[in-house]
Amino acid sequence: MSGFVGVVVSDPSLQGQFTQVELRSLKAKFVSLKRDSGHVTTKNLPGLMKKLRGLNEVVSEEEIAAFLSESYPDSDQEIEFESFLRDYLNLQARVSAKEGGAAGTGGGAGRGKNSSSFLKSTITTLLHNLNQAEKSSYVAHINTYLREDPFLKKYLPIDPSGNQLFDLIRDGVVLCKLINVAVPGTIDERAINKKRVLNPWERNENHTLCLNSAKAIGCTVVNIGTQDLVEGRPHLVLGLISQIIKIQLLADLNLKKTPQLFELFDDSKDIDEVLSLSPEKMLLKWMNHHLKKAGYKKTVNNFSSDVKDGEAYAYLLKALAPETSPETTMETKDPDERAKMILDQAEKLNCKRYLTPKDITEGSANLNLAFVAQIFHHRNGLTSDVKQVTLTQTATRDDILVSREERAFRMWINSLGVESYVNNVFEDVRNGWVLLEVLDKVSPGSVNWKLASKPPIKMPFRKLENCNQVIKIGKELKFSLVNLAGNDIVQGNKKLIVALLWQLMRFNILQLLNRLRSHSQGSQGKQITDADILNWANNKVKASGRTSRIASFKDKSLSNGVFFLELLSAVQPRVVNWKVVTKGEADDEKKLNATYIISVARKLGCSVFLLPEDIIEVNQKMILTLTASIMYWSLQRTPLSQSDMSEPSEPSSMASDVASDIGSEDGASTAAPSECEEVNSLSDGMSNLTTDDATSNAPPAENGNGEAGS
Repeated sequence: MSGFVGVVVSDPSLQGQFTQVELRSLKAKFVSLKRDSGHVTTKNLPGLMKKLRGLNEVVSEEEIAAFLSESYPDSDQEIEFESFLRDYLNLQARVSAKEGGAAGTGGGAGRGKNSSSFLKSTITTLLHNLNQAEKSSYVAHINTYLREDPFLKKYLPIDPSGNQLFDLIRDGVVLCKLINVAVPGTIDERAINKKRVLNPWERNENHTLCLNSAKAIGCTVVNIGTQDLVEGRPHLVLGLISQIIKIQLLADLNLKKTPQLFELFDDSKDIDEVLSLSPEKMLLKWMNHHLKKAGYKKTVNNFSSDVKDGEAYAYLLKALAPETSPETTMETKDPDERAKMILDQAEKLNCKRYLTPKDITEGSANLNLAFVAQIFHHRNGLTSDVKQVTLTQTATRDDILVSREERAFRMWINSLGVESYVNNVFEDVRNGWVLLEVLDKVSPGSVNWKLASKPPIKMPFRKLENCNQVIKIGKELKFSLVNLAGNDIVQGNKKLIVALLWQLMRFNILQLLNRLRSHSQGSQGKQITDADILNWANNKVKASGRTSRIASFKDKSLSNGVFFLELLSAVQPRVVNWKVVTKGEADDEKKLNATYIISVARKLGCSVFLLPEDIIEVNQKMILTLTASIMYWSLQRTPLSQSDMSEPSEPSSMASDVASDIGSEDGASTAAPSECEEVNSLSDGMSNLTTDDATSNAPPAENGNGEAGS
């Protein structure tokens, strides 16, 4: 990756044990300790190591100190960063051996209450313990949903007992197909390389397409790269599959898909608050609703310890399907026997067997969640005549556009790797905390965390303080915020929140482009503007020998998709298969092209969050992000020259449009990037615009389906 080094460890074998995300996190903690204490020794290191993943709940500071004393008899001896990394790995190995390999990879248990634990579970390269039960369940899911796939059926069913799953994952097709099962239409299958034998570039393209598409549907993949999938690393593969399957199983757990869920709430409940519930919390809400009606006295707060005795399941099935639920289930005292009876009853409702009786009694959170989701899908027990919430029927065109932009911003924020997981932008940003996390990512060091309040926040003025700091930082970054105050965010003003988020995203894009340009040219020079991005795109297409040209990012000719396909082909000729491209004249042809553009861009390495409708309707904000993402990918491989942006064109109206949303007096400024730490700004931003190990310097070859590109 041009211009980015990251945290470098002198021992390659040691560096290979960590991802860059992990190294940056560990280095930051180590440097902070050294700065505060002057030296890192066996006296102060145990306190830090006690807080690290894999150690914080299973080993004491005294035990860590005793372990370190074996290598450092002198308690005042200074410990260097690489020695710290080795000690961390060795201590984890000792803990894992001590527990018989029972230590897991960790979930989201220590995260804030605003996090959605099923989507926020971190994928890590450490503590590679595999859950065989979960693996078997995921294999069964893949066999069920992909067994009729024309390309994959010759490879299915997969044997859950061996390594066939990880071998099959290596070419990327299964994961791409699984994403489309979870959220249909996410990936245009014309962009998937589906030859029987793929070369390394084609395999890498599939995994790049997979990871960027996974981010676009809400998966957290900040710690995983294409090489991890090529190598079929079991813990990473299962972590990603788990997230994809859960997104599929919980897809209907919202009021837009299942408006009958409104029955779970009383009329006084604010609709935005209801909409902001994570799917997991909505499922718990649904389960407790029926348990209360059935006379169950407890409240289920999780899918592990609260359900392991099986009593909650017995009451739930009795309430939903009394015809298949004998009284003996609740009367049975043996949890193992009760669990077996529960699964037999669920099978009569056509619920797939995601778990075994042992998984219930041991409290396997992921598998129990999947089980409850299956029950919801087959019999949710909600009345059909409940007061309907017309969330889409009465929506105006502006409402639909705002909803699409909310989705794009939500996926972008979640891709940044911030601690909080956003389920609904307009609700989740109202306390200011998420926005501060985003600002800290796009402009490291800009947030004064001592003045910030972390959720849950009960006092309204604390929320206002957070939001006021957001506005203060925005003004320092030269955002146009004339009519936007902290209270507008607290009140959930959708139009103003969208305008603020757009400026944050745009700042991040321009910052990354300027940083990359400064690396290639050796100086800051003139800052890149929207008009420069426009000129670059036109020049790239022209240099490739094609004649398409756009006047602005709201040029109506963009709706047919041809210009973007020519631009993608200009930066990487082999990535577009022109045999599947339409003229883009009829509406269905435009849709085909737009869908293909997004998948090809993701396959190339661009992490974009727009929808086909954004291209067809020429949503200029999303059009700019797509163009800038392609530009960023290209500049990583080909240094920018002044002539690339020198062609005159009409200035883009993006800045003035944002300013008009907020009532700016002088329009939005194309702010220069802050002098932030290179590692954070480049690597964190990279996860948003492009995939680190996307295809690079690939030789001219066949296109995605084994045909020669024209």
